[in-house]
Amino acid sequence: MKKVVSILVIVLAFTFNSNAQDQAVKTIALEQTPGEFTQKSVTVSPGTYVFEISNNHAAEKVGLVLVKKGADASKPENHIQTAYVTTAVTDGKTEKSNPTKLTAGEYVYFCPLNPTPQYTLTVQ
Repeated sequence: MKKVVSILVIVLAFTFNSNAQDQAVKTIALEQTPGEFTQKSVTVSPGTYVFEISNNHAAEKVGLVLVKKGADASKPENHIQTAYVTTAVTDGKTEKSNPTKLTAGEYVYFCPLNPTPQYTLTVQ
């Protein structure tokens, strides 16, 4: 009986560890320069991501807005708010967003503070 319990404990520990690795939070690093992001498009797999935004002399402060493609990006209720950086990114600094779960589909990202075009983020 002790052997059976030991085997079950090992199997369960392995299962939980495998699930934790599958759900690891990954980083999408984006750099802003005056009027643009240097990454014009990004393609990733479905999962949970943190956005890391660097301000390379783009403006005094920059940020990030992420919306599903086709949604009206001018309306804050359409923004994926977990993708906002937790603090506006000042010149020469890098800040991160909260973890954001991305499912398959297309999104657009842009900066409203350092006005940039809208760029495509594809999750496939």
